[in-house]
Amino acid sequence: MASYAWVLEVRPGCEDEYKKRHDDIWPDMLATLREAGISNYNIFRHGLTLFGYFETDDLKAAQTHLAACPVNAKWGEAMGPLMRIDVDPRTSFPYLLPLQFQML
Repeated sequence: MASYAWVLEVRPGCEDEYKKRHDDIWPDMLATLREAGISNYNIFRHGLTLFGYFETDDLKAAQTHLAACPVNAKWGEAMGPLMRIDVDPRTSFPYLLPLQFQML
């Protein structure tokens, strides 16, 4: 299973709402992530910086699934106003961070 990470930002003043929406994440959104092959998905926050980590066996398939999924599009519309999202135009997915070290 390969590991991936991203960094995004919460807009100032939206920290509590961002947390609340993830505390109340839609069951359909969780199902969509699982159907995309994403597991062990975690998001951490430091100030306004969000650090996301997830695992998948097939990143391209996961990205393709999410891009075509109406639930993911609806989630993105709902979360968009709360966040600053830097998307890689090649993948239409947040820029992924290159792995620098891994302790096994």
